[in-house]
Amino acid sequence: MRRRQAIAVLALAGLFVSLYLWLHKLGLIGVLQCGTGGCDTVQASPYADFLGLPVALYGVAGYAVLFVVSFLAVQQPDAPPRPARWPDVALAILASLGFVFTLYLTVLELFVIHATCRWCLGSAAIITLIALLSLSQVRRGS
Repeated sequence: MRRRQAIAVLALAGLFVSLYLWLHKLGLIGVLQCGTGGCDTVQASPYADFLGLPVALYGVAGYAVLFVVSFLAVQQPDAPPRPARWPDVALAILASLGFVFTLYLTVLELFVIHATCRWCLGSAAIITLIALLSLSQVRRGS
């Protein structure tokens, strides 16, 4: 139960980070509070869009789905009767996909853009923790 709750809290935090970056991309927030200038470099790069949409929008959608599924998972009992496994499996799949996409974006930041965004790295840490927690929850449940 605690893993599921932690995933829900982390997904909410990731949602806020992604929403902040998306609102900046839409021009609704002025300067990103980054401290290094790397955030503006990353956000202005051609890699800030994927398939015609801002990467931050994918983050908003992904974290929102993770939050909803984790909320449903928290509703599942840990004790008998045996809980449905689909929320935990869905979380593990979604978080793993998010982790792989984030890994790709982080590699771009480091080796192609040559700048890092603290907000992006924060989101990378969040999705990594969600992936680890969700995979351990699936393993624990099997």
